[in-house]
Amino acid sequence: MSLHELNDFFVLSAKLRYQLDVGASGRINIVALILGRTRLPESDRRVLVDVIDYLCQAYQPRTRRLGTPSVLHPLRATALLAQASERPEMLDLLAALLHDKFEDITPKRFEPKAWDTLEGDFAKIVGGLEENRRWYLMERLAWLTRSDDMTYNAYIGHLLEHAKRTPELMRAKLADRLDNTLDLRVTVADPIEGVDFFRTLFEILFVNGFKGYHPADPHGYTSSPYNGAERLYQLFKNAVMLSLVRRADIGVEPVTEKLFEELALASMKEAERIALHLFGYHLTDLGEQRALLQETMEYAQRGGLDGATDAGLGGRIDGLFASLFEAANSGERKAVLNALYLDKPRMLEAALAFVVIFLAFLDDPAFYVKNVDASGVHT
Repeated sequence: MSLHELNDFFVLSAKLRYQLDVGASGRINIVALILGRTRLPESDRRVLVDVIDYLCQAYQPRTRRLGTPSVLHPLRATALLAQASERPEMLDLLAALLHDKFEDITPKRFEPKAWDTLEGDFAKIVGGLEENRRWYLMERLAWLTRSDDMTYNAYIGHLLEHAKRTPELMRAKLADRLDNTLDLRVTVADPIEGVDFFRTLFEILFVNGFKGYHPADPHGYTSSPYNGAERLYQLFKNAVMLSLVRRADIGVEPVTEKLFEELALASMKEAERIALHLFGYHLTDLGEQRALLQETMEYAQRGGLDGATDAGLGGRIDGLFASLFEAANSGERKAVLNALYLDKPRMLEAALAFVVIFLAFLDDPAFYVKNVDASGVHT
């Protein structure tokens, strides 16, 4: 499967969900879905089944924001990591499956007796591992845990400091971000399936007889907890993460490189979906579309997207990183995103900006967004 394609992601999710609904007898099939053609010793496959059993108990009956079972997230992230690897390592699989263990599975979520049972199950799983594997797993899980007082930039910086010694650590985090990026929509199929985004832009700019972009769905709205501004915030987090990875001296290894590329592609595609949705339903005047495209193009050509800029410069997307998305707290961020959602021209230019940024990551191996580091966004 292509790791960044939304339709392939829907298929993976549906297959995993089907096996979850089967119950305990579906766990072996979940391991098979995660591993694909990879063959592991039976003892390792048994450990994976036990971990999946543990996660199913720990996450039941919680759901993610879209309404799907929470346990799907670590299962999908692990499947994405495995499919990015020629021969996935057992330690990588365990770290991906349990990457949210210390954030999501905490005593405050359970009755004391249930918590004791869960902790006993986890201790039994970990205790059954070979000593070195157990030690390295617990080390990785500790590093993957974000503390309550840690900003996102600081958290990624913290991970990368440890990744200088253990570069494999970034595999689990990149797979986590890839799953979160794909898990933003409730649709029957990818809304841009069969649509050539760049041809559409060319026609808007150059073809006088172009009748405008008309989405296949005449309604255009599928009920979803995420709106376009919130999706743009997820793309901001990806751009920050990819920038910090590029700046860090952690070496290059094939699995991390593959997941980096797939995350950039998935992010670019999501930015395209947002832009085309705005063209199709909100900013439908071709003259306005052309003006916004030209404005964004000129801004990019001046180098405005090479680094974080100050909102005081006056451009529609000046301050894209520093003002729109780098909020001091969740309340402030919610207010900023609500305001952005109401400003469709600014949303469109932000979406176009992210298309440019993620294309730059793919085209230029030295590119990163300047003025973004572990301490935050600077201008």
